[in-house]
Amino acid sequence: MQETYLPDTSVIVDGRFTRFILQNIPSDVIISEALISEIEHQANEGRSIGFTGLEELQKLRKMKETGEINLQFYGRRPNEWQIKRAKSGEVDELIRQAALDTNSILVTGDYIQKSIAEIKGIRVMFLEPIAVESKKIESYFTEDTMSVHLKANTKPRMKVGRPGNWRIVYGDEIISSDQVSVIANDIVERARNDDRSLVEMDIRGATVVQLGSVRVVITRPPISNGIEITAVKPTKKLSIDDYNLPDSLMLRFRERAEGIIVSGRPGAGKSTFVQALAEFYNSQGKIVKTLEKPRDLQVSEDITQLTQIEGSMEKTGDLLLLERPDYTVFDEIRTTGDFIVFTDLRLAGVGMIGVIHASRPVDSIQRFVGKIDLGVIPQIMDTVIFVENGAIKNVLDISYSVKIPSGMNEEDLARPVIEIKDFFTGRLLHEIYTFGEQVVVVPVKVENERDLKAIIKNIDKELEEIPHKIDITSSGKIKLFVPEQYIGELIGKGGRRVKKLEEDVGMKIDIEEMKFDNPGEVTTEVRTNKINLYVGEDFRDKEVEILVNDSPLFIARVSKNGIIQIRSNSVQGRALRKAISEGAKIRFSVL
Repeated sequence: MQETYLPDTSVIVDGRFTRFILQNIPSDVIISEALISEIEHQANEGRSIGFTGLEELQKLRKMKETGEINLQFYGRRPNEWQIKRAKSGEVDELIRQAALDTNSILVTGDYIQKSIAEIKGIRVMFLEPIAVESKKIESYFTEDTMSVHLKANTKPRMKVGRPGNWRIVYGDEIISSDQVSVIANDIVERARNDDRSLVEMDIRGATVVQLGSVRVVITRPPISNGIEITAVKPTKKLSIDDYNLPDSLMLRFRERAEGIIVSGRPGAGKSTFVQALAEFYNSQGKIVKTLEKPRDLQVSEDITQLTQIEGSMEKTGDLLLLERPDYTVFDEIRTTGDFIVFTDLRLAGVGMIGVIHASRPVDSIQRFVGKIDLGVIPQIMDTVIFVENGAIKNVLDISYSVKIPSGMNEEDLARPVIEIKDFFTGRLLHEIYTFGEQVVVVPVKVENERDLKAIIKNIDKELEEIPHKIDITSSGKIKLFVPEQYIGELIGKGGRRVKKLEEDVGMKIDIEEMKFDNPGEVTTEVRTNKINLYVGEDFRDKEVEILVNDSPLFIARVSKNGIIQIRSNSVQGRALRKAISEGAKIRFSVL
């Protein structure tokens, strides 16, 4: 006599029932409508267990079409409240009742289901889990293992070492698809029953689990071409003192930094540093919380770790605004929504520490461009930390100003510019500004070939007979101040002289009138080889203009003793001797 089997969910979702039927062909199979409803509900929730169940049911349907089994459906669909209380046994009861009504053999892998069926006098068959020899994921880790990579039909691979200094170690034997599946199922089941663990995401083909301190990503077809497990575990927890940061940077963290971006390549040590920074602020008496997808930062119990509410970081951000933390660690910023949440929290006054993948320090700033208004960027971030090989490699300072961008000369090109400077040297590295309708990120070149001292010396030599003052602007332009009566002489006929001077020094020159304010009296002393002009110690190290009857004669720098010495046989010396002998009024004006 041909037996009739009625499976429950436990043996459908892991393929046990399909394997059993293949060994007992031909057979009669009855599928309870309650089982179909539960699997449909799991699939609609986006859980991989639901999609796996659908695939197994499709296999049974194909076996019916090939004549290997007889397949029927029986029973009624459960009510919504019964599906919601599936864990309490409501759906299992409907499946038991279907087996009793049809005089079928209930096939289960659930020990409790088996026991209840036997108590009720229902014929039952218990299928043991698929016997595949395998290890737990933790057995692949050693003290210095950073991550474990298991893929069906390959040797296990372990990344051993520390960020920036690691090697790949291979396992001894190839691991089968069934072995990887058993490890994956074990991870998910333990996460569901452990208060310190959770299943962060469970969709068709992908599951993300936080198993204690181990972050696990499980992928299956159709997302990957085979089942694969990637498990990452922090190798060491560091404090901020372990980084030996300069005092200037520590002062920045204590007093100014409230919009911090920590960037670097994957595996560079960003999360390790962020953990240390979070603990630092916690030790300073600050309320610190984290936003994570998944929650895998290893922080103290004082720091509350939050994740998405109903799949939305925006909702979690709204909750954080009600809790009013001093600092929030956002690990990691990826989607446009993440950038918006980070911006909203920062503009609301919350100190933010964001983690972004980037191959260069400036790239982490550039990733904000286009997602938020350009002018908001300096308001939401002030410090960028670039981590490489587990250490701080670069620190950038972000500021905002209205100026002529580097490389441009015309005054009417001035615009708002975001300046990105090296924190330690103050050197300008990049500028971000709008050019036409485009936002551009422009590196500021250091022109080593342009020796400013040599340029000034060249101009001084060319204009030795004309009183002048030189000012080199940040936009790469020279401003040349001369008395009004010398402007025409300096420009030359048709502007030839100033154009030639621009060609010689390789810079644009603007000529402006030199202004004189409140001339002071000068005491003169004529000696054989020199003339001493006593200006006064109050003007030491200052540049002053010497005036004869209020007409400029030359510019000189006052010594530490408040004296200007001029050689008697120089052009200026001969002019001074003549002025003094004629009783002219000699005065000075500070430039």
